[in-house]
Amino acid sequence: MRVLMTYYSERTHLFCMVPLAQALIAAGHEVRVASQPSQAEFIMDTGLPAVAVGKDHVVWRLVQAREDVFANLRTMGCPPFDRTDEPVENITWDDLAEGYSSIVPWWWRLVNDPMIPDLVEFCRFWQPDLVIWEPGTYAGAVAARVTGVAGVRALWGADMFGYMRQLFVRLRDAQPEGSRTDPLADWLGRWARKYGATFDEEMTCGRVTLDQLPESVRLPTGLPIRSMRYAPYNGRSVVPRWLWEPAERRRVCLTLGTSSSERMGGYSAPVADILGSLAELDVEVVATVPERERAGLGTLPPNVRLVEFAPLHALAATCEVVIHHGGWGSASTSGINGVPQLVLAQQFDAPPLARRLAARGGALQMHESQATGANVREHVVRLLEEPAFAREAAGLRDEMLAMPSPSEIVPELERLAAERRS
Repeated sequence: MRVLMTYYSERTHLFCMVPLAQALIAAGHEVRVASQPSQAEFIMDTGLPAVAVGKDHVVWRLVQAREDVFANLRTMGCPPFDRTDEPVENITWDDLAEGYSSIVPWWWRLVNDPMIPDLVEFCRFWQPDLVIWEPGTYAGAVAARVTGVAGVRALWGADMFGYMRQLFVRLRDAQPEGSRTDPLADWLGRWARKYGATFDEEMTCGRVTLDQLPESVRLPTGLPIRSMRYAPYNGRSVVPRWLWEPAERRRVCLTLGTSSSERMGGYSAPVADILGSLAELDVEVVATVPERERAGLGTLPPNVRLVEFAPLHALAATCEVVIHHGGWGSASTSGINGVPQLVLAQQFDAPPLARRLAARGGALQMHESQATGANVREHVVRLLEEPAFAREAAGLRDEMLAMPSPSEIVPELERLAAERRS
């Protein structure tokens, strides 16, 4: 079987696919990973064959040039996904229609239109049996439809894409016929027709969705879901020598991810204040802070170990608490290691994911704007001292470990490919 995996040029989206790609190759299948040119080196670093298509997107350059849009993304996320946690009855058709009218042109078209023609051309040449795409790479859905194979979505977080799309469709169909605008369907339909194909809802959410979040913290989309166990992948890394031995004191990790630093103009959480607030606790604090974020940290408390990078799956296994920004990889790596979490959620899917983790137990959460040193210290003390958090974190770990591994998902993908071929 030939499997094409595709994502637009955001490196972290690749990480959710690598363990499955490795499982497919181990089962004897061929895999290619297609993305825009800037990603070729990152793909090759994983050992997977890279296919460069189209040209790199300019979304972040445009976002950073618009102060109002940039500020909104930092604090609230983007419509319509910023309404995800609201009661369904509070979300109106006008809310969703306006949100989709905005997000389709400024995000999805910007990142996908440059890669669709090359991706379709490659698929027509290589003839994959299956196309796996991350939820923002609708180019994969177009390529799958044009070549007549099954398209599968591989999620990297809470499925706000599928959740909002299902709600949008229900509200759209309840409108008078002349008011049923659908920017996503119109856009994907135009690409399908260009290549002699037709649009249907499978192009928006795939034939099935691979979800690596445990069922207890998922958004209820009603879509066909296949659970797949999260397997940590952090890219090329070295396990440092200080992680070879047990920690001398209870260890707390602080990691705020790469997106805020690389894309959002730096951390907005008060890192120096947080580290200072933990100074009086009898813990070792390991803070992964890139060099460009260290200005202004001042003199660090003696219980802080500051590192540029450490593979989180190796570090989290030695910790009793992980403080993070709500990124899916950080939350999942902490979860599968059974570590209580303090989530300082900021944007996009982080707030709804944080709230679901806290409701599941084993985690506490606050918006990043509330993350003063005193607040963080109070929450860390609770996570360390109240046994219920460790107990519930262990329950989340057990739930995640009970999910099918990437290798166990491969036969299901083989059946999907065979069904579509027949």
